[in-house]
Amino acid sequence: MSGRARLTVFAALATLLTSWSLAGLVESSGWIAQAAALLAAQAAVGAGARRVPLARSLTVAAQLLVSLLILVFMFAGRGESTGDGPLAYLVTDFGALFGQGVRDVGEFAIPAPLTDGIQLLLLAGVLLVGLLVDMLAVTLRTAAAAGLPLLALYSVAAGLATDDSGTWFSFLLAGTGYLLLLLAEGRDRLAQWGRVFGAAPRGRVSAASGYGGGAAGGQAVAPVRTGRRIGVVALGLALAVPMALPSLGDGLVGGRGTGDADGSGAGGGTISAVNPLVSLQSSLNAQDNRVVLKYRTDSTQVADQYVRILALDEFNGVKWEASGRPLSDVPARMPNPPGLGDQVRATASEVRTTFSAADTYVQRYLPMPYPATGVDIGGKWRFEPAGRTLVGDQLGKDKFQNVQGAQYTVRSMMLRPTVRQLQSAPAPGDAIRADYTKLPDNLPPVVADTARKVTQGSKDDYTRAVKLQDFFAVSGGFRYNTRTASGTGPQAVARFLEDKEGFCIHFAFSMAAMSRSLGIPARVAVGFTPGERQSDGTWNVSMRDAHAWPELYFEGVGWTRFEPTPRSGISIPDYSQAQTPSSRPSAPSALPSPSATEPNAAPSKADDCPPELKKLGECGGPASAQKAGPGAGGPSVLAVLGWVAGGVALLGLPLLPMLWRTRVRGRRLAAGSVLSAWRELGDAAWDVGIAPDESLSPRGAVARIVELGRLEPDATDAVRRVGGAVERALYAPAGADAAYPGLARDVLLARAGLLAGVSRAARLRARLVPRSAARVVWAASARWSAASAAAATRLSAIRLRLPSRG
Repeated sequence: MSGRARLTVFAALATLLTSWSLAGLVESSGWIAQAAALLAAQAAVGAGARRVPLARSLTVAAQLLVSLLILVFMFAGRGESTGDGPLAYLVTDFGALFGQGVRDVGEFAIPAPLTDGIQLLLLAGVLLVGLLVDMLAVTLRTAAAAGLPLLALYSVAAGLATDDSGTWFSFLLAGTGYLLLLLAEGRDRLAQWGRVFGAAPRGRVSAASGYGGGAAGGQAVAPVRTGRRIGVVALGLALAVPMALPSLGDGLVGGRGTGDADGSGAGGGTISAVNPLVSLQSSLNAQDNRVVLKYRTDSTQVADQYVRILALDEFNGVKWEASGRPLSDVPARMPNPPGLGDQVRATASEVRTTFSAADTYVQRYLPMPYPATGVDIGGKWRFEPAGRTLVGDQLGKDKFQNVQGAQYTVRSMMLRPTVRQLQSAPAPGDAIRADYTKLPDNLPPVVADTARKVTQGSKDDYTRAVKLQDFFAVSGGFRYNTRTASGTGPQAVARFLEDKEGFCIHFAFSMAAMSRSLGIPARVAVGFTPGERQSDGTWNVSMRDAHAWPELYFEGVGWTRFEPTPRSGISIPDYSQAQTPSSRPSAPSALPSPSATEPNAAPSKADDCPPELKKLGECGGPASAQKAGPGAGGPSVLAVLGWVAGGVALLGLPLLPMLWRTRVRGRRLAAGSVLSAWRELGDAAWDVGIAPDESLSPRGAVARIVELGRLEPDATDAVRRVGGAVERALYAPAGADAAYPGLARDVLLARAGLLAGVSRAARLRARLVPRSAARVVWAASARWSAASAAAATRLSAIRLRLPSRG
């Protein structure tokens, strides 16, 4: 293996070993094998481009282009399609998937699921770093500088990792890869001096030589071996010193400091404005529907027992979030919920629910039913009375208590308010009204206007709330769609009212904003629907059970849940069904088509629909009806033509070198020029492995082609005739004609003899991948160099023409 080839291999290996530090950021490490294959392909393209050879800029451009094409074809069709044809699948979907990956990175906790978007970001990042390392170490021959992109890759992984147990191993792999790269470059540089350094025989090295020996008669030590030992010692010190010195524990190798273990000092105070809603849409669309909570309860109305995480009570004009409120210690028995009167409390019952959180579910807020009266849980937690929320206390520097893997029991109240109690609720207090009816000044007027129009004629806040719920869930023509952009600003509310399409975020935010515009205190709760019952009596809460709903305040009842989201599997509270004709909200049904007169014996889509899609309301309904239409049963004609053209282009790419050689051969032989025919004969010999030698005379080149090509007598005579014509063309007196009628036939006869003298595999390569096709690349490189030189000359001339400051 040559020195440059060895350097190419170790550059790719160093990138791959460093990319192992990213393995802890996602749940699956299957992407590493794909990264290894992609790095190998990228390195192979670079090695081939340097072998041609290409200009440095063209080499990097070829590697970048091939890497991008591989990624595009790997992830084609995985994103959200916004058009038809290959361009949509290869470009538009790729960009959408890249954007989805960026959103997934911000929404999922570490270790995140290996979604298509995150996988694309990982592979693209590793390939980009691999390209930089290969460019610096191999193309520019500065392997030491290649440590900068490797360090950047490792630093990003180390900064994001939450588990420090494998950090030292990741650093060991990254450091080993970098040292191997430096060793490969040093060996290549030493080899260029024409001498292999090694240990000299004992007794033959003087003390003055600097390579050992001397009076002690010790064995000489090679510089390469010395470099290896220095690298091993340096790597060992980098791993051992931070362990021996606790003050250095916050470096790249050591874990992040934990601060005060008891969490004193910074553990109290107020809740920061953390919005746990950012991952809700991603959870609803997650392909990996992981179970995050399991619980067992003695409640008889589990359908009404939502698992609540946090209440968002502040709308600042951009988003809903939890306002900062004082925290206190968790009481053994929580105080009564705010606003709860004696009449409603007398009819309530207390239920007991035991939860088990998954090890992969990291949440600082404790999920539990509302309103909870007591919680039995280990760890350090704080209580926020207004929202009746438990939040994890600070355990140390950048470390907080969370629900990951927790086992806890919650005692909560099952409230059963009546319609009469809600209708006769007195006006809320001034403090409640002041805090929970605030609206931003930039709220579009259409929000309040729509709320007044929908609730026109209502005499009490309860009736207004039910009409708002029915407007979204039944009569307003809204559709449930988790793919809608989850904007949360005031303009997003107005846009949602116009488009009438969204998911629970839009419905909850819009109803809460419209309720506040009517003077009804409102906030938004975030959590989960009850989940699915299992055969053993337990309930599983998964990612797709994530939900948001509005809570409205009624004096004497307290914060009351309403359900405006038209989604299957949603439970409507009994107290809000006074004016609702159906037992649950549903999207408006599409009118039957005129052709739908005969009953269909085939099973309906709802019967064949999987349970996951039934939960999301994706079975049947107006969504599928709107998508049906002429041509909906298959791809369009343009899409078919596009795919056919793409397939033809893809299959034709390997044939381009052969087609180019055929065209060049025909043009040369048709010209009738002896020198053009001689150039074609040289390229025919090059295609079978006889590289051209410009230093030979025509007679010497003929002898070389005959000898190396092992030609038969007929082919030998043809080559000699062409060679004689070349000599006459070069050395005959002016005006002599060197051409003869059989020139093209002799060249073709010689080419056939050259092909007959090689193996079948070599013959196939000479036809499909001719070596002489490198002339195209050489020509492009020469033109690029000429254009660069011309541009530099013009730039210098312009600078000379500019007047100086003097």
